[in-house]
Amino acid sequence: MTDATSSPKTPAQPAWQSALIRPEVMTFALLVLAVVVASRISPFFLDISYILRSFTLYSEIALVALVLTMVIIAGEIDLSGAAQMALSASLFAWAQASGVPMPMAIAIGLLAGLAMGALNAFMVIALQLPSIIVTIGTLILFRGLAQIIAGDRSIRVPEWYIGINEVMVLGIPLPVVIFTATALVLAVVMGLTVFGRQIYLIGTNAVAARHAGIRSARIKTILFLLLGLTASIAGLMTASRLGSVRYDLALGGELQMVLIAMLGGTYIFGGRGSIIGSFLAAWLLVIVSTGMIVANWLPAWQLCVLGSLLIVSIVATNLIYSRTQR
Repeated sequence: MTDATSSPKTPAQPAWQSALIRPEVMTFALLVLAVVVASRISPFFLDISYILRSFTLYSEIALVALVLTMVIIAGEIDLSGAAQMALSASLFAWAQASGVPMPMAIAIGLLAGLAMGALNAFMVIALQLPSIIVTIGTLILFRGLAQIIAGDRSIRVPEWYIGINEVMVLGIPLPVVIFTATALVLAVVMGLTVFGRQIYLIGTNAVAARHAGIRSARIKTILFLLLGLTASIAGLMTASRLGSVRYDLALGGELQMVLIAMLGGTYIFGGRGSIIGSFLAAWLLVIVSTGMIVANWLPAWQLCVLGSLLIVSIVATNLIYSRTQR
């Protein structure tokens, strides 16, 4: 018998309706719209090979943005990713130009990424400093060290090392394959493993995570180290694509990394977001940026558009999450 005094239950929201208001759906819709608009600017945007070649120009930034997404979900942020790319690449290029064997030079670049990630982790976790302030400081530090090492000149890398963007795997440029494979692995980690669920819980409620026995400090340390290692790999990839290294490698990439994470629906305060959203946002950034270049927009206008996209994505994501209360 039904209790007459009991309040009626609120009907559950249909699954299709919940899916439609997810940030990833918004990102996908914007991606489709961007392709349609860009194809009006140039028919090349209907050519998948042209889009794939264009993506190789942004693949290194997008690769780091995937790991940055995990860091933000955990409730932290790292703005030094692009500077880590520059310093790792500069150390690698300086070492091989000084006669160090190539395998050892590559190892130096990768170890530099781990060291930079460890420095960020130490100051954020051990010293309990705000990650945004710490990584702004290390951004300047790493970029300055890169300029000290490389100077104002370009350091050439060996001919055989040049051209990663020209290597094809089943007709797809290798950087695109690396980015896609990394996105797939990280999506599985975040969605299907205990480690991934712990990252979400840490970002959602750090106190509850601590009481649940989750070793938040260790997990955040792993994420900072992973970002440093990924940034160093991205730096070495950029060196191969460009054929030389300068201290200003990936200059301004911080904006693009954060933009990819935010456009993909990652919540700036942590606890929410997805790798698939950042994956789609990376392609959206490529279409929008390449479209503006083809349309001969001035760099100042391009920055205005990217900055506006960042603001709109943060506001839209906040509104979506506040409404759904997921």
